[in-house]
Amino acid sequence: MPENKFLSCLLKGFFVLICGLSIDLSAQNTIRVEVLDSNKPLPNATVYLDSLVQFTDALGQVEFSNLPKDSYSLKISFVGFKPVEEIISFDGKSSIDVRFDLEEESLSLNQMVVSGTRTNKRRLDSPVAVNILDGATFDKTQSNTLAEGICFQPGLRLETDCQTCNYTQLRMNGLAGSYSQILIDSRPVFSALMGLYSLEQIPANQIERIEVVKGGGSVLFGSNAIAGTVNIITKQPRNNSWSISEQASVIDGSAWENFLKANANIINEEENLGISLFASNQNRQEYDANGDGFSELPRIKNNTFGAKLFTQLSEEHRLGGHIWSIYEYRRGGNDFDLPADQADQSEERTHNILVGGVDYNFTPVDRDFQLQAYTSFQHTDRIHYTGIDQSDGWGTSTNNTLISGIQYSQDANLLGTQQTFTLGYDFIYDYIFDEIKGYDYLVDQSTFQHGIFGQADWVLSRKWSVLAGLRLNQHSNMEALAFTPRINLLYKATDKLQFRAGYAEGFKAPQAFESDLHIAFAGGGISYITVDPDLKEETSNSYSLSVDFNDPRPNFIYGFTVDGFITNLQNAFILEEIGTDENGNQALLRTNGGSSVVKGVSLEARFNINQKIQWESGFTLQSSQYEDAVAWSENIEGTKDYLRTPNQYGYFVLSFFPLASFNASLSGVYTGSMYVPHFGGAPEQDVDELVLSPEFFELNLKIQKEFRFDNRAVLGLSAGVKNIFNQYQSDFDTGAYRDSNYIYGPARPRSLFFSLSLGME
Repeated sequence: MPENKFLSCLLKGFFVLICGLSIDLSAQNTIRVEVLDSNKPLPNATVYLDSLVQFTDALGQVEFSNLPKDSYSLKISFVGFKPVEEIISFDGKSSIDVRFDLEEESLSLNQMVVSGTRTNKRRLDSPVAVNILDGATFDKTQSNTLAEGICFQPGLRLETDCQTCNYTQLRMNGLAGSYSQILIDSRPVFSALMGLYSLEQIPANQIERIEVVKGGGSVLFGSNAIAGTVNIITKQPRNNSWSISEQASVIDGSAWENFLKANANIINEEENLGISLFASNQNRQEYDANGDGFSELPRIKNNTFGAKLFTQLSEEHRLGGHIWSIYEYRRGGNDFDLPADQADQSEERTHNILVGGVDYNFTPVDRDFQLQAYTSFQHTDRIHYTGIDQSDGWGTSTNNTLISGIQYSQDANLLGTQQTFTLGYDFIYDYIFDEIKGYDYLVDQSTFQHGIFGQADWVLSRKWSVLAGLRLNQHSNMEALAFTPRINLLYKATDKLQFRAGYAEGFKAPQAFESDLHIAFAGGGISYITVDPDLKEETSNSYSLSVDFNDPRPNFIYGFTVDGFITNLQNAFILEEIGTDENGNQALLRTNGGSSVVKGVSLEARFNINQKIQWESGFTLQSSQYEDAVAWSENIEGTKDYLRTPNQYGYFVLSFFPLASFNASLSGVYTGSMYVPHFGGAPEQDVDELVLSPEFFELNLKIQKEFRFDNRAVLGLSAGVKNIFNQYQSDFDTGAYRDSNYIYGPARPRSLFFSLSLGME
């Protein structure tokens, strides 16, 4: 009996041991992987364990079970993030938990964007194609202002339109600047008057990133975005840091420019209160390209400063605001030692601009809906002079813009699919007063617009998503209500390949002030534009189709995008010469023409090799034509071609990072030939002529060295050349009677620069 009891106990113990070992082995021979993005789960990331492949679930997790003892190569990849690779030593008995918080890829393939839906969304998950221009590109290209850096995006071209004052406009997909909607922190506060010079007035150190949506896109930002939307996202405080930099430049060996920039970010320990401060100062001498005593680049003195702050009132309530101001003095022409009205020819502008806004966000703990309320404003005062040897060319301008709105977004789950429904209302008021008594020139107009919109962002499956919306608009300059539907479709063929298609309707109201109302010199006097009293709104239909491919690998990432677009305009706005007024000044009339079509394709290519070499480029081929010829001059035959619109243009940025503390960048901008109107009156130009401009290729070089210290301080030195081969217009008019609108090509000639920066990260 004792032996039997002993044997029985031995057998039971052995059975328990075997069961325990089997349970223990099944529980412990597992490798669990958790993948995060800024401490938040990252679903659908690809996890390789040698030859085994899995995708992370909604919690960002995968599990590999029943693994024998071995050393395993663990690789994690997700488009838009730097790949991770690690060797895991596994004993085949215990359980291993590994956790990775991925770092965003420098190519910015999958950043969070807001310009499609006004809610945070991964770029590759957005049915609206969103391109991103971040601070790194501004730095690589040594772009000190928005105007200098914005051309490094496909389909975008920055154009200088006046030889004397250098006002600019942003052209998207071949359309003039007034067809593009520029937003500041998602608010359409960028008025037509601001658009004349503010692209140069907004400093790059104020900008966190720029999101670009070409074509109609979303209904949330209004219906004027016929060519597209540029959303300027200003810097948000994220950590305690500061920086200051000074750049000195010499333009073609004859004119100096200094640019001082400073930033500071302050945030409390709880990270629920923060402020971002910025300031800049620019001083530039006037530059004369052809030695006639009249400037091609104006003298500029600019001071810009402001702040952006937020407070997290509670877990559910967030309040944010921003305020910034711009002061700029700009003077072009000749006799700079004399007052503007005593020069032979001069344009002088003194701007005082104030921009501000407040945003309130309510997001409940379960985050199934979001409520936003906002108001923004801009106020501009401008004193200006435009004249040739006369004292009565002085004028004043006042511009006030007010934006207010509310938006409600609700997450839902219907029929096993995810949706976000958005409803909202916004109100836009704009007042413009612009007067030059000596020219009997006056614009005094108030406009307002009410908009009601609804949008559905519908994730039908892992592969299919739809963004559809409808907007109802009431504009004070239009008799009828305007309905503008828009729809965008996303198909994810694979994790690497995406297709998008979109359709959008839009309109452009007949407002009194547009960027082309800038007064210019021509024919020995001034050239100005009047508006047809019977001008009707212009309407548009836009179509787009794109293919987006990205292949991230542990040491190499590459991708390309092909984007086709067609925009049909009805009652298109055109300019026609209508003779001269009683003072002998040239008059142009903005009126309705027939229809016109802009169509083309943009090509993008990008790659990054082991974080050592990076390439980004874009090239656009297009055609822009009116249905009927436009008689821009009384003296020569009209043309169907859009003026000042090249059929080819593009850019590239090539960066080298051989050492952590040293980098170099080579960048370039290509501008194809285009037809440019040239009015007679200058010594070299007796008659009106349509000129086919040459093509230009600007090449820029920058090298940079950083010195880091133990106390987080960083000292930076950089130097380089802009427009290395001095690709610049060579046939400017001369003298006081020049046609100041006869300007094309790069914004400035060859310039050497040196920069010194100091900061604390």
